[in-house]
Amino acid sequence: MSGARDWRSMMEDSARLLRKRTGAGVEEWNARVRASGADDTEGQLRSWLTGQGVTGYAQALLVMERFGYPDFLTATADELIDAQYADRPALRPVLDAILGAATGFDEVHVQARKTYVSLVGPRRTFALVRASTARRVDLGLRLEPQGTEGRLLPARSLGNDDFRWRIALASPDDVDDEVVAWLRRAYEVNL
Repeated sequence: MSGARDWRSMMEDSARLLRKRTGAGVEEWNARVRASGADDTEGQLRSWLTGQGVTGYAQALLVMERFGYPDFLTATADELIDAQYADRPALRPVLDAILGAATGFDEVHVQARKTYVSLVGPRRTFALVRASTARRVDLGLRLEPQGTEGRLLPARSLGNDDFRWRIALASPDDVDDEVVAWLRRAYEVNL
């Protein structure tokens, strides 16, 4: 498993996408934006960029280049994770136990976000970890609909409809064989 990645990797991917789609890099586009005069407001800039064929992540990158990056996009992975558990330090070992369990899987990347940590396999994200309450960490799993089994519960508010199931965890001891089996199953069905 590689080290935790932060939003910078997404910004780098967006920059590569911009160059691939338009033939010009971020610096060139920043110069075009300044020369356009269409950069007084975000809406004005987005409209102009759309007219230039720049949409999606590439557009979002250029808007942030002009108007500034949110703090969570400039934070390191460690800073993002530390902030998630700052007011609930007793739950950090739960995250560490989940990450430790995932080290046995091939090609898993840890991606830190503002409010959760994603586990990404070779094809896509298969799990996410969120400190949902002061006493509970939810392990969200990307699995097809099925009957509730064991500790597997429907997920209602993990922030992504792809994660339909969760396991509630309160201590690192809760990351037992059953949890690891569900985590592995989510990894394998998302290869």
